[in-house]
Order: sequence, then structure tokens, then C-alpha cells
Amino acid sequence: MASRLNPYLAFDGDAREAMEFYHEVLGGALDLGTYGDFGSAEMPDADKIMHATLTTADGFTLMAWDVPERVPFAPGTNVALYLGGEDPRLREYFEKLSVGGTVTLPLEKQMWGDEAGTLVDRFGITWMFNIKQNA
Repeated sequence: MASRLNPYLAFDGDAREAMEFYHEVLGGALDLGTYGDFGSAEMPDADKIMHATLTTADGFTLMAWDVPERVPFAPGTNVALYLGGEDPRLREYFEKLSVGGTVTLPLEKQMWGDEAGTLVDRFGITWMFNIKQNA
């Protein structure tokens, strides 16, 4: 079996909302499991997400969890999710993900010839886009 590397996002109580939003934007299959589902029904975080996986037809896999109170939570700006390729739907993803967030680089043609843009979504996650242009 081959190894995989997937982004795994940490949230402070809103992983369900974030993953449902990403599911709405990107489509695919969303699997949500709470701490209670995994046998921790008595803990205060029983209804929070312990493990979520979004798998799309485009081959994207995005994972997430709600950090429990005992684990320090400090969102940072050192990680971004990158979506790149030739699929024109990337423009639609950019627009939908930017709703309620901040576009930090508008999606437009860049000096290397492709369209690129960056945004921070309403959950504080940075997304980078590069839409390859046909020569």
C-alpha cells in the first residue's frame, strides 16, 4: 500500500461547520465522527469532531478535528491548502471559499502566465489557487 500525505486541519469547536462548508464547495463524501462516537461519550467534548474526512471525486482528501480543551490551540499562518490544475471549476471554488473570508490576492493572470489567487476563508484557513492556462 502506498503512503499518502493529506492536510489535517485543527479547529476550536467549529470543525463540523467548516467541513460541511468545504463539502458544499468541493462536493464528494464527508465522514464525521465525534468524540462520543469513538467511545468518549462522557467527556465534555463528546459532540465535537474527533475525526472528519472529506474525499472528493477530484482526488482531494481533507481531514479535520476539534482540538479538545486539554490540547493547546493556536491558529497560525504557516500552512495553506493549495488547489491547482486546469479545471475551470477552480474559479468557482475560489469564489465560494472567499464568501465571508478575505481575498488576499485576487484570482488573476500572473507573470508566469497562469491565474493565481489566495484567500483566507471564514474559518481562518489560507487557500492558494493556481489555474494553469493553456499555451
